[in-house]
Amino acid sequence: MEIATRDELTFTSGYSEVNGLKMYYEIYLPPGQADEQAKPIVLIHGGGSTIQTTFGKSIPLLAKNRKVIAVELQAHGRTNDRNADLSFEQDADDIAILLKNLKIDKADFFGFSNGGTTTLQIAIRHPEIVGKIILGSALAKRNGVPAWFWDFMKQARLDNMPEQLKTAYRQVASDTDGLQIMHDRDAKRMVNFKDIPDAQLKSITAATLIIIGDKDIITPEHAIEMHRQIANAELAIIPGAHGAYIGEITTIKDDFKDSDIVIPMIEKFLNKN
Repeated sequence: MEIATRDELTFTSGYSEVNGLKMYYEIYLPPGQADEQAKPIVLIHGGGSTIQTTFGKSIPLLAKNRKVIAVELQAHGRTNDRNADLSFEQDADDIAILLKNLKIDKADFFGFSNGGTTTLQIAIRHPEIVGKIILGSALAKRNGVPAWFWDFMKQARLDNMPEQLKTAYRQVASDTDGLQIMHDRDAKRMVNFKDIPDAQLKSITAATLIIIGDKDIITPEHAIEMHRQIANAELAIIPGAHGAYIGEITTIKDDFKDSDIVIPMIEKFLNKN
């Protein structure tokens, strides 16, 4: 592992051998706390994203009180591709192995967008490693987004990918030619997305916080339905677009400030008994 500093935050970073990947991760510790003292939370980025594009604004706030473990999934950012299609189930299994390699038996999880769907799969497939889960704009059913979304995904092209995400990938990836691969794998996964069965959603026992924006891609009706199906769930609908509530890079405007981020609400949820 290497020790580095970014935005005045010190963290360790490394790569772990995970199911044929060299998976990149970063670990942030609260000031003055030893590794074994801090409670871990795993951050899982959105599609086409890196750790920083999804969680760059949130990590400094979360790391004040928690051990933050942020990952980059197959073909994203600094993690290589395994020459196989992406699936949310495989991403969930990869993260479970990463935590085993890091000797972390149990953690809380915060996934955004595609990362939220991966978090659902972690709770379904690996409940023994899950404390609490936070689902930021997560999709569980095809009807959870407007019909136009699926037509858009069928015609997805790299040219249409947000410039902030393309730039961020090129800044950190060892092979910038992998940008097209990442885009195509993400698009194919969404085009072929299948509903998570009701029985699997109802099997989730972890305390769950569901968050969406009121102008999100995810519909309020979908978030409400997930809230009904996951027994121990809370729901928050926050003013703003997809990811604005955590300062996701494509949503940041000139008047953005840290107080726009919902970390205090997340901390309150995580601290409940």
